[in-house]
Amino acid sequence: MNLRLLYSLTKNDFRQEYLGSYLGIAWAFIQPVITVLIFWFVFQVGFKAKPINDVPFILWLISGMFPWFFFTNAVGNATHAVTENAYLVKKIVFQVGFLPLIKIFSALVVHLFFIVFMYGLFMVYGYSFNLYWLQVFYYLGAMIVLILGISYITSAVVIFFKDMGQLVMMLLQFGFWLTPIFWSINMIPVKYHWLIKLNPLVYIIEGYRDSMIEHVWFWQKPQMTLYFWVVTAIMVGVGWHTFRKLRPHFADVL
Repeated sequence: MNLRLLYSLTKNDFRQEYLGSYLGIAWAFIQPVITVLIFWFVFQVGFKAKPINDVPFILWLISGMFPWFFFTNAVGNATHAVTENAYLVKKIVFQVGFLPLIKIFSALVVHLFFIVFMYGLFMVYGYSFNLYWLQVFYYLGAMIVLILGISYITSAVVIFFKDMGQLVMMLLQFGFWLTPIFWSINMIPVKYHWLIKLNPLVYIIEGYRDSMIEHVWFWQKPQMTLYFWVVTAIMVGVGWHTFRKLRPHFADVL
């Protein structure tokens, strides 16, 4: 599939997701902003959360929540990428393996806006742009690869096991509370850090904060980087194998 077709399908998918609502595409940006404001109000105003490492709580919060928003949006939508496009699977010679990628790119449009928004908010608080901030795009690329591997599994299995969609959403809800997004990993005993870091999303969340706040390069964390890419490579391998094995049966079930 050429890039022009991929771009066209991604644009159409992005539009259709919000077609018919009064505010249309604006909802893609309104919902995450409102969620962040609610968490900021609860913890900053309600619980009087103190700055994390001398960084305003709102900046620490968004640098963790924005990548999580992208992850959940991309995984949730990509899980149903094949079932929502059954006509392409049944009637047209089409590279079905690109359907999850279209959903991921559609979610990426929103996330790129929030990266720019994050940069702007840091500058409003007096932080100057530096090279570390560009490292966000390395972690973004790493997250896209991880999401693609997960999506190959979920989008193929959901065709035969309809409860997969609900299972994915439930796991994402658990993942939100178990991932140090609005809480710091330093809040738990050091001896349990390894357990939390088994979650590959911890590498991404901490990576965004390392880029925006801590100013740490990813190669300065070789063990976490190696672990993440090993897990991601396994996920992509298993995902693509699963998708390829089940692909011949898609049309029979859809």
